[in-house]
Amino acid sequence: MTDWKRWLRDINITLDDTQERQFSTYYETLVAWNQKMNLTGITEEYEVYEKHFYDSLLASCCYPFMNVSTLADIGGGAGFPGIPLKICFPHLQLTVIDATKKRIQFLQHLVKELALENVNVIHMRAEDAAREVNHRDHYDVVIARAVAKMPVLAELCLPFTRTNGVWIAMKGKSGEEEKIAAAGAIQTLNGGEIDQHYFELPTEASDRRVYVIGKTKGTPKAYPRKAGTIEKKPLQ
Repeated sequence: MTDWKRWLRDINITLDDTQERQFSTYYETLVAWNQKMNLTGITEEYEVYEKHFYDSLLASCCYPFMNVSTLADIGGGAGFPGIPLKICFPHLQLTVIDATKKRIQFLQHLVKELALENVNVIHMRAEDAAREVNHRDHYDVVIARAVAKMPVLAELCLPFTRTNGVWIAMKGKSGEEEKIAAAGAIQTLNGGEIDQHYFELPTEASDRRVYVIGKTKGTPKAYPRKAGTIEKKPLQ
């Protein structure tokens, strides 16, 4: 995967031998488990490295992860972007929250296979976890990729974000439209200014948009609302 190493150099990431092996094991484990459950529609090695691993790491171009202690990945799915970030920044204390039991089982197995430390995998709905005192207004960075549209995602992610921390939303070409629609939700949930970044993948003209939203103060008591309500009636 010589192209992979070149892509990483372009975003100022260098892997040691252990990290290289971890990404290789990640790919092999993902493909093996994908045969028995639907984790991803992308299984070719080249595409997984580009569209999952590299894409996840674009967040590191937008925020200084070397200065981050606690990271929460909401709706972690097959581990993107939280696990690639953890591999490249081993000091991170990573929490991955997902509501699907089979995905949690995969993630628990993956964490063991990769011998990752300080990773907490939680089987809960984000709406419920964000009400717990050890998660609410707690994390330096909260991140989500391919989970929901931004007006919904704001209510799923900002309640986890500490005051002066950030929520990072990783989006495709619909990101600008979603960002505009989410303005009211971000304000209601005490989100602040939006720092936006634009990328294309190395081998195709595929828009990637990363939005970094600051948190100005604690989450209002009314939020997040109950499961189902957030999707049916997104904040305006």
